[in-house]
Amino acid sequence: MTASRKSTSGLTRRQALAFGAAALATPFIIRGARAAGDFRILTWEGYAEPEWVKPFEEKHGVKTSVVYAGSVDEMFAKMQGSQGADFDVVAFDTSSFARYIDASLIRPLDLSKVPNAANLLPAFHAVAPLMRGKDQYGVPFAWGSLPLVYDKAAFPTAPDSWSVMWDPANAQKIIALDDANNSIVLAAILLGFKDPFHLTDEQFDKVKEKLIEQKKLLLTYYAGFDDGVAIFAQSGIKAMFSMGEPQVPGLKAKGVDAAFVIPKEGAIGWLDCWTVSAGTKDVDLAHAWVDACLDRKVGAYLSDKKSYGNTTDGDANTRNGFTYADKLVWLQTPENFEKRIAVWNEVKAAP
Repeated sequence: MTASRKSTSGLTRRQALAFGAAALATPFIIRGARAAGDFRILTWEGYAEPEWVKPFEEKHGVKTSVVYAGSVDEMFAKMQGSQGADFDVVAFDTSSFARYIDASLIRPLDLSKVPNAANLLPAFHAVAPLMRGKDQYGVPFAWGSLPLVYDKAAFPTAPDSWSVMWDPANAQKIIALDDANNSIVLAAILLGFKDPFHLTDEQFDKVKEKLIEQKKLLLTYYAGFDDGVAIFAQSGIKAMFSMGEPQVPGLKAKGVDAAFVIPKEGAIGWLDCWTVSAGTKDVDLAHAWVDACLDRKVGAYLSDKKSYGNTTDGDANTRNGFTYADKLVWLQTPENFEKRIAVWNEVKAAP
């Protein structure tokens, strides 16, 4: 995902989503010894837990070594540095698939070796960024969103549209994420553009105009999870374009009766997927790991213990409130990220 965030030591997936490219040069973290025969995993904190790592090791007679990445860009750099030879499997979100495939860092999956793929819930059966032609390069594992967070005192009835972030009645009582790609995607979603990741020049102009219109109403932009929570709580904010669901408990801890909603237009979603490295030492074992991660018990753990949406256990999603995957627009690689940064800078520089 293209957002920006904090320290990489013991980083959770959501913190990493908030940390972005600044972590590119940060050293990775290795858990356990790195023997020649180890099964090597590159992932986010919370995605390789003892509850499923240990049974996998016992079943296949291997030891695992886990490398936790601090950002999307750091993860790609680690894979690119060895052309995938340092890792057997890696987990990343849908926005990164194009560059991994183009760089030949991951290999197509053989789903006949992943029987637990049958456990995938309907919302995760056909995810376009995972495909290149007829080949599928990843399987969905964990997900979340960038929802509309609001103060229930200001909105006794949950807002049903992102238009509240453009409503003059809320001037100086709304804040938004300082993020080029996500801001442009959100504006494109509100404008009803079919593909918010591949915009025409005319659509870019309309998005820019829309974001400048919003800028005049914002109290400020914010740059991180904690920053957004603090400004919201201290300034009597009514609503914000959030960095994720965890900002709600953060606000509640500060005494704000906050909630989040997925508006009728939809919202941005991140979807992390397991892939097989092009440099894996054992293709079958790598597929066995992917299969183990799609066990429903693993899905339940992700939602019950880690508060992520999961892709295999619908009951666990329901009891944890993750019932809106079908309303999300999964991140994809944009048509021209440099152009998006330039447009965003123009928006922020506008009077």
